[in-house]
Amino acid sequence: MRLSLRSNAIMLAATCATAFPVTEAASPMSEPIRPPVARAFGALPDGARVSLYTLEVPGGWRADITDYGATLTSFHVPLGKGAPADVVLGFDTLEGYLGASPYFGATCGRVANRIAGGAFDLDGKHHTLAKNNGANHLHGGIVGFDKKLWKATPKQSDRGPAVDFEVLSPAGDEGYPGVLTARVTYTLTPDGELWVEMSATTDAPTIVNMVHHSYWNLAGDAASGIRGHELSVTADSYLPVDAGGIPTGTLASVAGTPFDLRPERSPAQTLGAAIDRLPATADGKNPGGIDHNYVVRGWKPDGVLRTVALLRDPGSGRTLEILADQPGIQVYTGNYLDGSLKGKGGIACGKHAAICLETQKYPDSIHHPEWPSTRLDPGHTYRHTMVHRFGTR
Repeated sequence: MRLSLRSNAIMLAATCATAFPVTEAASPMSEPIRPPVARAFGALPDGARVSLYTLEVPGGWRADITDYGATLTSFHVPLGKGAPADVVLGFDTLEGYLGASPYFGATCGRVANRIAGGAFDLDGKHHTLAKNNGANHLHGGIVGFDKKLWKATPKQSDRGPAVDFEVLSPAGDEGYPGVLTARVTYTLTPDGELWVEMSATTDAPTIVNMVHHSYWNLAGDAASGIRGHELSVTADSYLPVDAGGIPTGTLASVAGTPFDLRPERSPAQTLGAAIDRLPATADGKNPGGIDHNYVVRGWKPDGVLRTVALLRDPGSGRTLEILADQPGIQVYTGNYLDGSLKGKGGIACGKHAAICLETQKYPDSIHHPEWPSTRLDPGHTYRHTMVHRFGTR
């Protein structure tokens, strides 16, 4: 299955010309692949112990994931100019994640992104959710999946070292109906791919839309920001939003707009150019930049992994290709980062320090029955797979 998925994804990617083709890294197979390593990462206020799991493969690839929030805390890429780089934002200690973390590297759910009004109806029943984003519900609520301690099971899989995470969300958790069992598996392959596979089951009808929320900076330097990064997104339309970040319900063409990140563009658009065309408002209510869902071109509910985005840092030459089986991808250019958070090494995480590329169902889908559904019923399994593939160009 591993080979067929990869071959399918490569074939699909080849049908969509990009402005900066990727050279994949060769797999160094002379060294043995070590099993995951666990170490202490602190404790929660209630005394529960938190661990950090390290996945490594030959060549210098390394991922660190904590069971608090099933969170990716670092990802080291040996490719590109200069020394190997950690390309995700995060904190050196658990305390940073327990504070005002803007979902750095976290697994968000039950329903990520926004739900308008913090409420929805399902089968004639009204459900009121926690409101943690003004009048709306965001990323699962006040204590979403990002703030839960997950059960971790490290393993050696047929793809490479991996960690399975599982959490039980009781009925009524943040207002959601049904008991939900959520699972996430992180796997690091011999050629440096990071696989994130999410699934969930329920005992009663509910809604689910989980996302992985890493902040990427391919230069490995939060201080330098991502304005110079180039991005293509395989989408011809996006979802306009209102002042609260809620989709208006229409699908708009990206043509002729700052949201045009189509891979056919040559040269590829820099994030700085897009950000400059989407300035902050004078009243400060809109921080500017991109924080919108893109509609993946050619998506079907067939479970096929499709290339949805390609990010490039011209300075280092590093590229990140994202493949997923979801109909949408939220592009967020770190607009709300303001420098008040100190990340790894005490570096301030300023505005546009990194970018989030969150594959997903569309935000607020529960209020739009014509969109891909976030509903999950007993006897069915929610599934979401995304692959992070690195190269140089």
